[in-house]
Amino acid sequence: MTQSHPHSLAYPALLLGNVALAFGPWLVRMADTGAVAAGFWRLALAAPFLFLLAGVSGQPVRWPGRRLAIALFAAAAFFALDLAAWHAGIRLTKLGNATLFGNFASFAFAAYGLWMARKWPSHMQAVALVLAAAGVGALMAGSAELSARHVRGDSLCLAAGLLYTGYLIIVERSRGRLKPLPLLFMASLFGAIILLPISLAFGERVIPHDWTPLLILAFTSQILGQGLLVYAIGHVPPLIVGLAFLTQPAISALIGWLAYGETLTPLDWAGAIAVGIALVLVRLRLGKRAAN
Repeated sequence: MTQSHPHSLAYPALLLGNVALAFGPWLVRMADTGAVAAGFWRLALAAPFLFLLAGVSGQPVRWPGRRLAIALFAAAAFFALDLAAWHAGIRLTKLGNATLFGNFASFAFAAYGLWMARKWPSHMQAVALVLAAAGVGALMAGSAELSARHVRGDSLCLAAGLLYTGYLIIVERSRGRLKPLPLLFMASLFGAIILLPISLAFGERVIPHDWTPLLILAFTSQILGQGLLVYAIGHVPPLIVGLAFLTQPAISALIGWLAYGETLTPLDWAGAIAVGIALVLVRLRLGKRAAN
């Protein structure tokens, strides 16, 4: 199976995974631990379940060999630092800012896919990218408050987006040699090992009073969200993966409205619709290629 003929469930899995991941910033805000510690628990709590799921699904975890293990540790390092920067940024800026800047990976990963293909985007891809960029710009202008007060948080979230791109690139290159669940388990285990000493070095509170937000964060973001994403990356081209990330700011804006009363403006709705149209265009293009 090639990336031009993705598995029939890969695209729905990609969208559902992004929906689950969009709840992450809200849950990080609700957690009563340090920001980096919340990332540690997200990975540490998910790891045992991922190990069990891997065995039950016929993808038992085995030592992948030295070279692949090094690649997975590098991916985990990118992912751990992404979580550390993003979780810190979430608490220093608005929810909309954090999601928008954190999803800079949507453009970076799509650009990586085109660079790897050594070609310019097709007309349909170009239209989709322009619409997606316009949608993100509209969401940013309508719901993300850009001010000096938020510069530090915005910068951390932008750095997180770049680090996440590095994680995705390594995962995409490793998926052909390792099943999704063992890959995600090892990345989660290595990432937790990296994050705990960082949290302790910052003097954060590690043990929570209320475990509920952290348990939900581990299930929705790491087990469900990342699990579906890692599966989809094995079947869906990077351009589509990158564009699908842009659904997260729209969902995050809705969560901000429901949880914090952050009103959705007409510009916010216009941005969300533009992102949706971009995804439809890419899906139609994918369908035509699969039919040929």
